[in-house]
Amino acid sequence: MAKPKLFITRELFEDVIKKLEEYYDVEVWDRYQPPPYEVLLQKAKEVDALGSLLTDRIDCNLLQQAKRLRIVAQYAVGYDNIDVECATRLGIYVTNTPGVLTEATAELTWALLMAVARRIVEA
Repeated sequence: MAKPKLFITRELFEDVIKKLEEYYDVEVWDRYQPPPYEVLLQKAKEVDALGSLLTDRIDCNLLQQAKRLRIVAQYAVGYDNIDVECATRLGIYVTNTPGVLTEATAELTWALLMAVARRIVEA
């Protein structure tokens, strides 16, 4: 039986790709810039799963044309770029990574506070 197809819109760590390849036929967009909407639309029509970022427009038009698509896995906290209501109506799962930046944000805040308190920039 053929593996489900997955299109990922940005490069990931090699070990992550290898793990995904155990379960999916994986294709990764290999350019620095996000895929143009027309490319994303065409790829979405060909795959069962889509790995996306905030810069990828996943609108109702794309979702309606992607007849095979079963899940949009957003590897970001936000999901404003995805028409979740349309995806839900079509039975397409949408996931994201909530809380993934909470600790890093807190650490940066403390570092900036210390820099101001100790006048690091002026030194």
